[in-house]
Amino acid sequence: MAEISLGKNVPDFSLLDQNGNEVSLSHFSGKKIVLYFYPKDNTSGCTLEAEGFRDLASEFAGLNTVIIGVSKDSLKSHQSFSLKLDLNFSILSDEDGRIHEMFDVIKPKKMYGREYMGTERSTFVINENRILAKEYRNVKAKGHAEEVLEFIRNLERSRQQ
Repeated sequence: MAEISLGKNVPDFSLLDQNGNEVSLSHFSGKKIVLYFYPKDNTSGCTLEAEGFRDLASEFAGLNTVIIGVSKDSLKSHQSFSLKLDLNFSILSDEDGRIHEMFDVIKPKKMYGREYMGTERSTFVINENRILAKEYRNVKAKGHAEEVLEFIRNLERSRQQ
């Protein structure tokens, strides 16, 4: 599988969203994409992060940017999470972890002294030409959506100069 790195093309992929619709990066040609990976639906950090992106979705849209969340949870779990939080963007189900591996977001984690492999909260900003413009690794949920929005604003400012 191709390695995802800054300044390089991000390969197209397709996954199903919370409504069972197939979503591909190529569907968003000419738009910037905020692709964020999160560990689990209905957990405190993931809820906080999703709410942050939900609350700023219209500002992202005003900057020609779509938001897409990805986790290994099932479509059924995504559907209830999306309804509960009234999400206004797609969350994709990557149950087999194929896309997680492509973006190298499966990392050793530790909880209650137990080590396991899990999703490292990560965000990737992909530009209109499907080139990786920015990556955030080991993200803290609080304030993250604002941080990403500011990066995209700065991207737009530098483009206009």
